[in-house]
Amino acid sequence: MLAIGDLGDLAIVEVALTLPFLFVAIPGGTVADRFGRRETMIVADAARAVVQATMAALLLTGSAEIWMLAVLAALFGIAEAFFGPAMVGLLPQTVETARLQQANALFGLVQNAGMVIGPALAGVLLALTGPGDAIALDSLTFVVSAIFLSRLRPSEVTAGDAGEEGPHGLLDGLREGWGIVRDAGWLLPGIAALVAYTVFVLPSIFVLGPALAERDLGGATAWAAIATAFGVGAVVGSVVAYRVRFERTLVACFGAMVVACSQGLIISSGLGVPVIALLEALSGIGVSLFFTLWDTTVQQQVPPEATARVSAYDWAAAAGLMPIGLALSSPIASAIGLETTMRLGTAVGVVAALACLAVPAVRRVRRPPDPGPDYAAAPAAVAS
Repeated sequence: MLAIGDLGDLAIVEVALTLPFLFVAIPGGTVADRFGRRETMIVADAARAVVQATMAALLLTGSAEIWMLAVLAALFGIAEAFFGPAMVGLLPQTVETARLQQANALFGLVQNAGMVIGPALAGVLLALTGPGDAIALDSLTFVVSAIFLSRLRPSEVTAGDAGEEGPHGLLDGLREGWGIVRDAGWLLPGIAALVAYTVFVLPSIFVLGPALAERDLGGATAWAAIATAFGVGAVVGSVVAYRVRFERTLVACFGAMVVACSQGLIISSGLGVPVIALLEALSGIGVSLFFTLWDTTVQQQVPPEATARVSAYDWAAAAGLMPIGLALSSPIASAIGLETTMRLGTAVGVVAALACLAVPAVRRVRRPPDPGPDYAAAPAAVAS
């Protein structure tokens, strides 16, 4: 059996996990719009539960090899690529348009809180049990998710839209989705900015930041403090997104992206760990606002029958291309230096955000008006 646990093995599994987004997310979003977003998410949850249970069994029996874990990671990534766009499309069927920003903020709050609490819980679980037991427990979380989704009763897509129950086939749905992305004026610049963030900025966090912390800042303890501060900032950003109403949603979105992209510059600044941690908390606020406002804008501005298939484009471009940035960051840093590479990533991300702000179609996007006083405040989805 191959040895498991070095950085090369981890890279193989990570690429296998994220690469399917590039090829599967776009047709996955079309499937969700065609056959049902809730149903797509339930199937994806079931698939991920089986994948994690299989991985747990391999680890517990001592028979896991890298190629097996890579195959399972790829299957998990495929299911995730179906789940993500369907989730973005389902949310407008469960809450009123006026509350979409708050709903996305709450969802981000849960994710960001998990980013702070999760590593500590994972460490405790691994110390008490082991990797196989931890992954077995993780497989059960997807079962719980599927059960909750099965009880959800989302509202129907508006009558007359060629959506989940429309007559078109999957190829028609793919063409329609691309037509919306191409013609909107703000979607393609926004997707390009997402690519800039994931390919050029995120390697500063996932690859180069820990290396710089090990070399200059005191090692894993310093990096843990910086990462925790970022997570706390992201939680604060979700609270801000929940409470503050943004009329020009994309102007606020890409303004927040400028702050979000500063991470490489902050970490490579040469400042002390407490100052870096504080500035990283501010960048966490920017990241949270950026993603919350982007998803909200897609849900509010895209025709309801096409939300999942349009959202799939940014999932495919951003998540699918992330392995390229992660793979190239180390050789580039070896050639031009860690600090220079991280600052270059910040520069690319900031320029992409400012370029979006220069697009007239981006600046014209406004939050839809709230319904009048006769609007029924009852939620659109119920559990039964």
